[in-house]
Amino acid sequence: MGRAFVVVIDACGVGALPDAADYGDAGADTLAHVADLVGGLDLPVLGSLGLGSIVPLRGVPPAADPVLHGRLAAQGHGKDSQAGHWELMGVIQRQALPTYRDGFPPEIVAAVERATGRRFCCNRPANGVAVLDEYGEHHVRTGEIILYTSQDSVMQLAAHVDRVPREELYAVCAAAREVVDVGRVIARPFAGEPGAFARVEGRRDLALAPPTRSALDVLADAGVPVHAVGKVADLFCGRGIAQAHPGATNAVALDQTTRLVRELDAGFVFTNLIETDQVFGHRKDAEGFHVALREIDAAVGTWLELLRPGDLLVITADHGVDPAAAHTDHTREHAPLLAVTAPQRIRGRWDGALADVGASVVRHLTGRDAPELPGRPFV
Repeated sequence: MGRAFVVVIDACGVGALPDAADYGDAGADTLAHVADLVGGLDLPVLGSLGLGSIVPLRGVPPAADPVLHGRLAAQGHGKDSQAGHWELMGVIQRQALPTYRDGFPPEIVAAVERATGRRFCCNRPANGVAVLDEYGEHHVRTGEIILYTSQDSVMQLAAHVDRVPREELYAVCAAAREVVDVGRVIARPFAGEPGAFARVEGRRDLALAPPTRSALDVLADAGVPVHAVGKVADLFCGRGIAQAHPGATNAVALDQTTRLVRELDAGFVFTNLIETDQVFGHRKDAEGFHVALREIDAAVGTWLELLRPGDLLVITADHGVDPAAAHTDHTREHAPLLAVTAPQRIRGRWDGALADVGASVVRHLTGRDAPELPGRPFV
């Protein structure tokens, strides 16, 4: 048994998928537009691996000797973390999950109120940061929990930690999860005073269970320990995961991943780096997005030095969140692929499916394929 690491830079898309127009995302290109807005990206490590060889990027020239690189496409529906992470591990949403772009109908809100014993406000598609400014004071005064959605199949419930403690909010979300059909019910605790409300740590995703077996299940059956960093464990409802590690911020997730690269003897690490999406992407903060990428770039440099013979490291994404889009939601895009093996590096161009990542991890760690799962191994 060897080691494999898959690191998802959340929302770091590299160009619209062929069906992007169906999602209102024609022309989306997150990473290229971030590069243009900041006057060029400064990512020496990722650049040396071949990030600029995948697509033209201002500030990141094509690498002289790139590792395996390319673009990965979703095969199923959706453009959020659940759909993207599922597909990376071979679970494809063949049927689109319901979305509520005009807010939830009265019968759903009534069902949630009965299930939770709480009242709610807002109930419309909203930016998760702006909604605190609009409804935060009302929530604190009345106790009504802020309920909102987006273009994705989600119900988000936000509450001030002094008005509704985190554990109470989690219980409300768990009760809502029982009566709604969206992909995820997301707890969004926040804190602060009127005019300065801000999200705080404690987000929790209550996702639907994957409808089919994933590469994580295959690995677990083969005795391979799976470590999830960040929200990965929530997205898979813990299925196939031996140990979950914190990652509410990039700093924590990067530190946990570095520790595992340094200490783990064998197994699989699946990491989500959330801030390019949650903190900077939805706010269209290109400068912040770039700062987060530079911090990730430095961490990748450390990981490369710590890789052992037989290791596999994959850097990828799950969807986009283009700062040039007319909306603030996710965008339907390709994900980048950079794959490093040690000590001999695999090279070449690989344009395939998100599921190729899970298929490659299974082959790399078990020595065999999982024919019941989609995806073509690139190792």
